[in-house]
Amino acid sequence: MILTARTTPDDDRLLEVVQGWLPAQRWFPAKGVRAELSAVAGIDLGEGVRILLVRVHAGSIDAVLQVPLVLGSSEGEVIGSLDGRPVCDGAAHPMFLRAWLAAADGPGITADPATARVVSGEQSNTSVILGGGILKVLRAVAPGENPDVDVPRHLVSVGWPNVPTPLAWLQATWPGADEPGYLGVLSAFVDDAEDGFELACDLARIGSSFVGPATDLGRVTLGMHEAMVESYGVSSSSVEEVARAVENRFAWALSAVPSLTRFAPGVAAVVADVRALPDVPARQRVHGDLHLGQVLRSHGTWFITDFEGEPLAPLAQRTRPDLAVRDVAGLLRSIDYAAAVGGLTGPSAREWTSEARDGLLAGYGLDEHATLVRALELDKTLYEAVYESRNRPTWLPIPLAGLERLTSD
Repeated sequence: MILTARTTPDDDRLLEVVQGWLPAQRWFPAKGVRAELSAVAGIDLGEGVRILLVRVHAGSIDAVLQVPLVLGSSEGEVIGSLDGRPVCDGAAHPMFLRAWLAAADGPGITADPATARVVSGEQSNTSVILGGGILKVLRAVAPGENPDVDVPRHLVSVGWPNVPTPLAWLQATWPGADEPGYLGVLSAFVDDAEDGFELACDLARIGSSFVGPATDLGRVTLGMHEAMVESYGVSSSSVEEVARAVENRFAWALSAVPSLTRFAPGVAAVVADVRALPDVPARQRVHGDLHLGQVLRSHGTWFITDFEGEPLAPLAQRTRPDLAVRDVAGLLRSIDYAAAVGGLTGPSAREWTSEARDGLLAGYGLDEHATLVRALELDKTLYEAVYESRNRPTWLPIPLAGLERLTSD
């Protein structure tokens, strides 16, 4: 069933209730800047349950956010009130969850919404553990196929076992959307699972090696890429495309963080090395935002999750073919972060990360394309430098250390 969002006189009033609350949420996309908010429309999902769609416009950010709300119940987080009725955050509210399960397509699950709990640490979306599944409430919504639904369904269809199976999904249309978009997806719950980033941080904290898990993760990542080729095929690529992408990324990063100018010679050298390559591998469907926080380890097996990509990027950009090595580069960068967050410094950090990185690359079977790996890791690190400067300035030294390594001779 595809739901239809419609405007009502209460939408602007609900926006007034939540507009002071929204910027404080981790998934709000316009941090630290003045944003224009407007009500797009809403969906009555059930009695007292309304999904408010809010447009956020701030500079280059132009997104439609999903804000599930429950009216008339004081259970959960109360945001404000409307006509004397409490207005609550609905994402993990039993009333919202019951209505969501009733409206969704797919086999679904039998679960008691009263036992639901929000997954801590989620940033761009809100995930809720619900019985034998985990519901991802997509915060930034867009028309068209959502890769977080489409890709796992394709991977399961070709028999790849390292992805949670999608069990239910909910779609809607809204003003300004030329086709339906996804509001959320319920996937099978991976039991007794450890978050990959937390696992790596814990091992770093006690000085224990991450080589074994990293090697296994490399093998699983390769299997994912092979299954994606089987599902989606490949397309051509060129050396010049890669070189220009790194140049453009550096220009963008430099405009946001002018102090990065000291890395210009090193970036130019990496770009020159890329241009000297005879060719690059074919492009294919990739994860697009792969890091240790997107993988789970359960009973010694890795599962890869969160195929949505960068939620604020246009859907066409998130679903177009790319170099598989970009996913590997994302995992390599995440290893650096795990070492830093785990408290390793100096020679200990260099030894721990070097061994883990080598294990990942060995598991993936990547004994070539060193120049390409370096270029795509540099591209990712430049993105991190801008992100940290804007959102977590105390973490900026992590990508800066990466830039030092990647741009040195």
